[in-house]
Amino acid sequence: MRSIERPAISSNHNTVFNPRTATVSRTTGETDVQVTLNLDGTGNCNAQTGIPFLDHMLHQISSHGLIDLEVIAKGDIEIDDHHTNEDVGITLGKALAQALGDRKGIVRFGHFMAPLDEALVQVALDFSGRPHLTYGLQIPTQRVGTYDTQLVREFFVAIVNNSQMTLHIRQLDGINSHHIIEATFKAFARAMRMATEIDPRRASTIPSSKGVL
Repeated sequence: MRSIERPAISSNHNTVFNPRTATVSRTTGETDVQVTLNLDGTGNCNAQTGIPFLDHMLHQISSHGLIDLEVIAKGDIEIDDHHTNEDVGITLGKALAQALGDRKGIVRFGHFMAPLDEALVQVALDFSGRPHLTYGLQIPTQRVGTYDTQLVREFFVAIVNNSQMTLHIRQLDGINSHHIIEATFKAFARAMRMATEIDPRRASTIPSSKGVL
């Protein structure tokens, strides 16, 4: 996937930002992960992690967050999916932090409530510089396909710690595991899209009364 770098432009068209892109690689004895993203993309995605359900969720982040995203990962999935799942989250979190830079001009806060059939999930987040996760999913089955549903929490822990984001995930309804997880990723994508948009009223400043995030 080739991502076209587009400058971020505030809605009053007076302020133009450098392309908010990043490429981050992470290699360990267990995994080899590369993530490339463009926060001001159109939702193009190439996800090849060796974990089909995770690839499906990464497509949700890209499509609904309007992020151009490429994730290529090779890991020890012959053992289980844990290391690859976590290291993809770590690398994606680092890429988000790199693309945002000093976070000047962003809205900073985002929230969204996503329905998927009977499932309803609410996500609120803050690119605060302070990593915190409150995780309220109650997924009824241990697996969706071959994917261990405990790994959903581990994925978001990794993103939160490496992007320095505060993230609250609350399940309001749902009995189907696939629906609950997919609604979560869609809500996360839309909340992140809101938070990373440029605020034209403070496009040249960092969105904090302290002057730093």
